Order: sequence, then structure tokens, then C-alpha cells
Amino acid sequence: MTITIIGHGYVGLVTACVFADFGNKVWVIGHTKEKIDKLKKGNPIIYEPGLKELLQKNLKTKRLLFTLQYDHAIKESEIVFIAVGTPSKENGEADLSTVYDVVRNIARFLKKDLTVIACKSTVTVGTNLKIETIIKKHKNKEAKFVIASVPEFLREGTAVNDTLNPDRVVIGSESKKAINLLLKLHQPINGKRVIVNLASAELIKYASNCLLATKISFANFISFYCQKTGANVNHVLEAVGLDKRIGKNFLSPGVGYGGSCLPKDVRALINIGDRLKINTNLIKAVEEINLEAKNNFLKTIIKYAAGKNLAIWGLSFKPETDDIREAPSLHLIQKFLDNGFTIKVYDPVAQNNIKRIFKEMINYAQTPYQTVKNADALVIICEWNEFKEIDLKKVKKLMSKPYIFDGRNIYQPEEMEKLGFKYFSIGK
Repeated sequence: MTITIIGHGYVGLVTACVFADFGNKVWVIGHTKEKIDKLKKGNPIIYEPGLKELLQKNLKTKRLLFTLQYDHAIKESEIVFIAVGTPSKENGEADLSTVYDVVRNIARFLKKDLTVIACKSTVTVGTNLKIETIIKKHKNKEAKFVIASVPEFLREGTAVNDTLNPDRVVIGSESKKAINLLLKLHQPINGKRVIVNLASAELIKYASNCLLATKISFANFISFYCQKTGANVNHVLEAVGLDKRIGKNFLSPGVGYGGSCLPKDVRALINIGDRLKINTNLIKAVEEINLEAKNNFLKTIIKYAAGKNLAIWGLSFKPETDDIREAPSLHLIQKFLDNGFTIKVYDPVAQNNIKRIFKEMINYAQTPYQTVKNADALVIICEWNEFKEIDLKKVKKLMSKPYIFDGRNIYQPEEMEKLGFKYFSIGK
């Protein structure tokens, strides 16, 4: 099968590489020449485990083609996927302008044979109907098309495996032809098939992400209680998560959620609900608690840090990715600077992305040990595995003062006390 994917971010590029690896011919359309040139040379631009190897393998087979032009790709393809970003506007509404720009370009080159236009971008309910209207307005009279919504559920850091082995493949469409063609394309992929209408498919993604965000905020909410009462949040939530109706996943307290999905999707669902006059207090509280988690951590550091020289480990919003979009580190670093702290940071892969924002306002280390040298306190924001396996005795010797503020609870308080650290964690 020949398909086109418009967009080469985490969703678009991973999806393209996986489908090409199944033997399909896959066009990827971008809008920046510099990025397309890098992709043609096998540079994936983003950090994602296993992606570079998959990209280079399928470039060699010539099943994966990158272009800035729509004409050849759209005319050849049976399915065209839209996988562009839908960031938040200031009011929380999803910005769909790029989606609609892409759709107008698709419409111009549709062929006489039927083309499935499948939206992978996270879009609000009713968007795919608007896509259909725009295409009808801009296409040639002879061109035939049908609309589908195929939301993605991959996690950054495990995106390749999640694309190959999802929990479910959701296909939303009113067209049996679209459903059958998409089922055929996804045949090598595991996961339960969920066939729904367009509105349901659009809402499933928002509902899923908002529930995940709710579990994280609930974990932090319980950590506030634990901090005040002497309870141990890890013990409490471990026992709660053993209930099969609840589950352990995403019941981990910390400095809040971030990334390209949860924050914007929570805000978008609030915005949609307010417009539909639905009571959105539940998810508004989720967002408020997320900010409170960051600020509580900040207040603890400001109150108890032994000096103004801070070392920070972990800058990405989660391990195994270089994505810093809405990462807690951005909020905290800015607040530290506002409070007069001197900062040295380290992250295995996200450091360059942070440097583009903070430039020379902060210092950058090449190893975790360089980061903590002469530091008055160490702040852990992202739980990379190398921090869990670090030589803590060496860390203590390098530090000016043995203060650690652990925003991800990666160490045991009893062990840290034995080593001589002043150890502050979440909900303990």
C-alpha cells in the first residue's frame, strides 16, 4: 500500500517508519527544508529509542520518502494521515490552524480514485466534519475521498513499541470502505480494534489523556495529605494501586505532569466543556493540583536549601525523551532564577533543548558528577535510570552541602539518611 503522513514529529515520524517497515511505501510531507534534508540523511531530529535505526533501515529500502511537496505523494496514496501539532491557545482551546492549512493542500491534489483522509492529530469533536467541508470546497469535482479519525496513543520514550503493540487501534468513520482499508493497513499491528463514529474517536483521545492526568494529580493530592500527617505516600498509593479496579500506573507523586499531550489536552477539554456549558470543575482541579505540586516543591527548596548553588538532574518531561514541552523543569528553573539561585543542570539528551531557552542564564554539565560539584543542593526533576544507579557516596563528597530534593522519589529516605544526606522527597 502507498500512504502519506503529513507531519514528522513523534507521532508522524514513528508511524511512518513502522508502516514502511511493514513493506508499505510511505511519503512523509514536512514544511521545513532543513528538517526534511536531515530526515533524508537518516537524522530523526528527535530522540526516541530505536527510531534512528528504523529510519535508516527504511531509507535504504527506499520505502520511506521525505518531501516538501504534496502533489506526487497525495496522488499516489490510498490513505493520507494528518499528524501535525494542535498546541494550546492562550484560552486553552486547541489551535487547529495547521490542521486546516494541511487539509486545503491535500484537497488540491486528490485523485479520481477514492482516498481515505485519516486524522491522527488530537482534535476537538466536530473537527473531522469541518475537514470534510473544507476538502469538498477545495477539491476537484472528480476527486473522491472519505474521512476517518485514527487517534494515536503512543508514549514518548516507548513510541516505537507502542505503535507496534498498542492496547487498542481506534478507527472512527462513517465509511465502511475507510474502515476496511485502515483495518488492512493495521493488520500487522497488535491491539484490540475499536470501531466507532467520528465524534467518539475524537473524544476517546481527550478522555484517555485527561484520566491519566487525573491519576497523576490524585497521587499528588494524596501526597499533600501525607506530607502533613506523617504518612508515606509510596506505601499509601502502592496499596491503593493493588486494587485491580484502580491499577498502579500513573499513581506516582512528583512535580507534576508535562509533555506535549496531557497539559494541552486537559486545557482543551476544559475549553470544550465550558463552551458546551458542562461543569468542568473536576478537570480544572486536575490542572490546579498539577501547578500546586510544582509550587510546593519549589517552596520546600527555597525554605530548606543550604545555599544558592543548585544542581539539577533531569530536564525532559519524562525519561527516554528529549522533549521539554511543558516540562516541570521549565517552570522550576525560571522560578529558581527569579529567587536568585545559581543553577547547573544535566540531562542525558534534553540539554540542548533547554539551552535554546535559557542560554547563558544557567550552567551546563556533561555528567551528573560535574553537576553536583560544589553544589549546596541537588534537585531531581526527571527520573532517568542513570540517577537511580549513581554512586551516592561520590555525590556526597563532591557536594558543598549534602542536601537532596527528590521530585520523583527515586531513593529510599532511610538509605539516604544512613549516607548522611538531608533528603527531601514528595509526600514523606
